[in-house]
Amino acid sequence: MNRCFLTKVWPVRWIPLLLAFGSCWLLSTLRAQPPGPESGESAGTPDPYGRGAAMIAEYFRNQVRQIQQKCLSDLTTRQEWEKRRLQLRQQFLDMMGLWPLPEKTPLLPVITGRIEADLYIVEKLHFQSLPGLYVTANLYLPKRPASGNPLEKYPAILYLCGHGNVVQDGISYGSKVYYQYHPAWFAAHGYVCLVIDTLQLGEIQGLHHGTYREKMWWWQARGYTPAGVELWNGMRALDYLESRPEVDRRRIGITGRSGGGAYSWWLAAADERVACAVPVAGIADLQAQVCEGAVPRLATGVIAGHCDCMFFINTYRWDFAQVAALVAPRPLLLGNSDNDDIFPVAGYRRLAEKVRKVYALYNAEEKFQLLETRGPHKDTPELRIGINRWMQRWLRNDTTTMVQDDLPPPLPPQKLKVFDQLPQQRRNEKIHESFVPVAENTLPDKPEATAAWWQQKRPQWLKQLQEQVFAGWPTQPGPLDAELVADVRHDGLRLRAMDFTPEPAIRLRLFVLTAAEGPPPQEVILSVLDEAGWHRWCASLGPEYAAVLQVRPKFRRDDKLYQQNRAVVLQQKVAFAAIAPRGIGVTRWAEAGSVTDTQIRRRFALLGQTVDGQRVWDVRRALAALQSLEDCRKARLTLQGERTAAGLALYAALFEPAVSSLDLWYLPPSHREEPIFLNVLRVLDVPQALALLAPRPIVLHLAQASDQDHWRWTLQWQKAMGQSFLRVKVVGE
Repeated sequence: MNRCFLTKVWPVRWIPLLLAFGSCWLLSTLRAQPPGPESGESAGTPDPYGRGAAMIAEYFRNQVRQIQQKCLSDLTTRQEWEKRRLQLRQQFLDMMGLWPLPEKTPLLPVITGRIEADLYIVEKLHFQSLPGLYVTANLYLPKRPASGNPLEKYPAILYLCGHGNVVQDGISYGSKVYYQYHPAWFAAHGYVCLVIDTLQLGEIQGLHHGTYREKMWWWQARGYTPAGVELWNGMRALDYLESRPEVDRRRIGITGRSGGGAYSWWLAAADERVACAVPVAGIADLQAQVCEGAVPRLATGVIAGHCDCMFFINTYRWDFAQVAALVAPRPLLLGNSDNDDIFPVAGYRRLAEKVRKVYALYNAEEKFQLLETRGPHKDTPELRIGINRWMQRWLRNDTTTMVQDDLPPPLPPQKLKVFDQLPQQRRNEKIHESFVPVAENTLPDKPEATAAWWQQKRPQWLKQLQEQVFAGWPTQPGPLDAELVADVRHDGLRLRAMDFTPEPAIRLRLFVLTAAEGPPPQEVILSVLDEAGWHRWCASLGPEYAAVLQVRPKFRRDDKLYQQNRAVVLQQKVAFAAIAPRGIGVTRWAEAGSVTDTQIRRRFALLGQTVDGQRVWDVRRALAALQSLEDCRKARLTLQGERTAAGLALYAALFEPAVSSLDLWYLPPSHREEPIFLNVLRVLDVPQALALLAPRPIVLHLAQASDQDHWRWTLQWQKAMGQSFLRVKVVGE
């Protein structure tokens, strides 16, 4: 019902043509809209977001339980696990944006300086993990061989930094400076240790906060996470360590804390070259990330304390214990403090219990241990000693040497800086634009080849959408529990409200407006509402329907809109229906763009979903509820929406053949804008999705003639295929 109101008189000769294209003849070019009701606020409810916040919190708890129950729950034998492990590792790399693995291009390492301290030597260096993607690093070397043999090979440690950058006078020296005492200790005690800067907190400062702070939701649509860059940089750092003549390639360990703890998990899970690992304060299970922790009105989970580099794109709906399980049976020490507010005790203990079962399959229980020390989220001496003992045990087979926290004095940041001047051809700041390739989907050069190409592409895309984009939809629809909760007649109109459950914990309301008397409608136009559309829908009905709408009764009706709408329903045998998907209208959970709203959207991605993706599911289930009404069951069905809601309508229709036609206003031309669906740009973009709907008729309303350029692909495909399903209309023409 977003645009289903007459605001101009159409010439009589247009009516048959417009009818053929569904609801476009009803749609308004009027931009000014009257103030709507307090749509997020139920009568007598002081908190306008209380209902939506409670609903989505319960939904998250349900989803987490579903994923938890499947995580490592069917372990049987070591042989069966090892068969599964190959597939799981591929899934893990895919969720990092690294499957298939990129080409390992030349590292082009450059040593820019050398420092001799009392107990160790530091080489300042950089390498390129991909062309133009620079990694700044310091390599710490023992001052002299313990055996006196200059050809002696040492065990090596890759230290992965957390979020601890050092900046002085506006100059970034990188996190390697902040964490220098770790590699210094290792080098002073007979290890080679490479410490690398992170993407964001290095000498070259890229970006970790795309969704956390910058509203770059298209990262989810592209399947991009900076965790993938950190993992790749770690893998290439191992390549560099292996190239050094001082390093024993069979004895390489990794460690890091906080963000570096997370990257240690990623690297140990993905790369078998890691002989042992000690991730510190870098992991918690899904329950802790999504459900445990609090802000006003809503348990946000500890994800609110983490930037995007801490998470993979959870396409396959994993709990984090599956990451840890991929390390088995290699030695793995999970380190954490017992008063860490962003890696809570319950979150890592639950995870550890599941991982122990995998190590038990190998009879290797001693190789997985939990190091839990007292203290907050801080690098304590107890944690450092635990790390160093673990490396001594598993890289040197040494259980007798006393390990102390005897830290060498730190070096000034200026001495450890790699670059005097940053390289001009660097890609670090913009690597999110290219790290995960998007689908090109170029049409064949020859139009006559398009049909054969399409016969292969169409089923492939639909399968990919189901498996990679909308895998977070319920595998079984579940009970709809549709219930007619209101039936109000006024002024010749009849408004019915039907509550239904698209999936557990989500309860929505479908509205259907018909004539109070007379034959059933010939066409039903279901409008997918965004927040502005919800206000227009309420204003078109007025306070007589406030109780049905679940809004305060004191709001102004748009009388012109109401009369136009009434005339269409009574004279044209058309029914108007409307659905406000979750988080819109009375189920709104937060102010758009607020911190709470941002954290809710981020939590959906941890469940292998997006808000928009689940809203498409809401529309699909609303269609099922609509078709349960006897008088609407045989009517021609048109879906319509505006802007993001138009995209929701488009994708709902892809999976609902009962939809006869679509009427789309100002549809965003790319998922780089909206709607945001997980991984969708790795499969297709909006122009290709439109083609998937052929031959069902679509009217595409554009704001200006130049916008037609965005749809060139679809129009070319239509011409090559001999189709005429898409009609492009510029508003105002």
